[in-house]
Amino acid sequence: MNPSARHSNRRWRTGRPIEHDGTVFRRRGTKFWWMRYRERDGTLRRESTFADDWQEAQKKLRERLQARDGNILQIVRQGESLFFGKWTEFFMENYSNPPFRTIRTHLANLRAVKHLNRAFTARTLASLTADDIELYLRDRLRQRIRIKTRLGCGEGRRMVKPTTVHQELRVLRRMLNVAVRKKLIPSNPCSGVEFPVALKGLFRPHYVSWSEQQRIEAHAPEYLRNIIRIITETGLRVYKELLPMKKEQVDCLNKTVWIPDSKTPNGVAELPLTDLAIQAFGNQIFLAGTGQYLFPSDLNLDGHQRSLRTVWRLTLKRAGVSYFRLYDLRSTYATRLSAGGVADEWVTQLLRQGESQVFKKYSQMKLQMQREALAKLNRHANEMSDLVARSVPGPLSFGTVLTQ
Repeated sequence: MNPSARHSNRRWRTGRPIEHDGTVFRRRGTKFWWMRYRERDGTLRRESTFADDWQEAQKKLRERLQARDGNILQIVRQGESLFFGKWTEFFMENYSNPPFRTIRTHLANLRAVKHLNRAFTARTLASLTADDIELYLRDRLRQRIRIKTRLGCGEGRRMVKPTTVHQELRVLRRMLNVAVRKKLIPSNPCSGVEFPVALKGLFRPHYVSWSEQQRIEAHAPEYLRNIIRIITETGLRVYKELLPMKKEQVDCLNKTVWIPDSKTPNGVAELPLTDLAIQAFGNQIFLAGTGQYLFPSDLNLDGHQRSLRTVWRLTLKRAGVSYFRLYDLRSTYATRLSAGGVADEWVTQLLRQGESQVFKKYSQMKLQMQREALAKLNRHANEMSDLVARSVPGPLSFGTVLTQ
């Protein structure tokens, strides 16, 4: 008989089961709580939580165990040792430079990062808290603007605008959101930040009524009049899509316009055009001359217009209209579609927004369906006195719409 097969009453020695997945404990000579846990391979690990509160130490331990179970512990440790200055360099190179963002957005990010680095460049990403960010914002609001003179840079009389400081907060939030997606930090501390002052009218789009639009167009140069009509009838982005547009992108026969480059991947599409939009495009093609661009530049014969700020401001002043952004015409386009009874999902499609993940599970709108949606565009939104709901018959209708 094989000796190994003989019956034996010997009790086999086995390792004791692990009672706890991890624990926190006090260590001599330090005020911080320490944590003890095991790696995925069973290796025992001891680390400082850098927290003198037991609840905070427990939270740190839970985050460690969650990262271990998700197999991202190495990435989390990398984030804890990654300095803010190094992260800003990575972000600006990979998430701010063209073609990821426009050159204007990149320059705005550079201005914001310059001030953020002065405060946080020596800090690690994991050490940033909401309190640190709020203290930074309060300190920035107490500073004066920097101006350049012949003798060099100096402080001006005016204080830094709250909108400028809020722009820096938005850039910081965007940078840390990327860090959260890469699992370098567990959460974005900006989510717990309350801006110290109230911002009046920030990001509140101005709706342009049809009568106000006609008054602006009456005081606008002919090319700006065409721009106003095109944006309010198509919702095109001014500087990214409309001004660089070439004549070959416009198909007046089939009433479509092709957008080859946009802010988001959803923006690259073929758009149907209304009769007013076709008329505006036709007028501008005739006005542009023999060049390839729809809006040629007066300064560069081979280029296109880059800015409309001055002519837009002067036009509003002549028309007696309070200043609002030219980009608000895009919001006006969306408002008129909604007032005409177009479903919100379809408005999102016509705007070609990049945040339309919820509607991506539905089928894409066909060109004919888009034309039917444009036919319901209400140019007199918010100007109707008596609104009555009526049902529109037909299998391809949008259901209930508003009529005067």
